[in-house]
Amino acid sequence: MKNGILAAALALGLVSQAGIATAQSKPTSLGSVTINHKVKADGQPLAAGTYQVRLTDETPKPAVGQSPEGERYVEFVKGGKVVAREVATVISDADVKTVVKGPAPSKGGTRVDMLKGNDYVRVWINRGGTNYLINLPAGA
Repeated sequence: MKNGILAAALALGLVSQAGIATAQSKPTSLGSVTINHKVKADGQPLAAGTYQVRLTDETPKPAVGQSPEGERYVEFVKGGKVVAREVATVISDADVKTVVKGPAPSKGGTRVDMLKGNDYVRVWINRGGTNYLINLPAGA
C-alpha cells in the first residue's frame, strides 16, 4: 500500500514538473514587423505600428485532417508588453509556393502586405526554412 501511494505521489510530481516546464518556456522571437494599417488580432483592435513578433509553444486544436504542427500562436509585443495574440499558419519553404502567391520574404526576412480586396493584412515571416503566415482582418 505504501509503495503504491509513493509511486502515485512520484508520478504526480513528475507530471506537475513537466507542466511547469511547459508553462515556463519562453516565446521565441521571430523578428519585428511594421503594420501600416489598423487591424484586428484575436478579435481585438491592433493599432498601426512596429511590433516584435514572438512564437509561443501553444497550438490551437487542429481541424480534422490538419497537422498538429500546422498552426501556432504568436504574440505581438510593444514596449515589452504583449498587446495581442493571433494564430500563425506554419508552412515549410518546400511547400509555401504551392500555398501562397506573390514574392516570398528573403530568408530571415518579413513581408507585410495588404491583400487583394483590402480585407486582410498578411504578415509573412521566414525563419530557418519555416514560414509563418498571420492574416489579420483590416480595420478596427
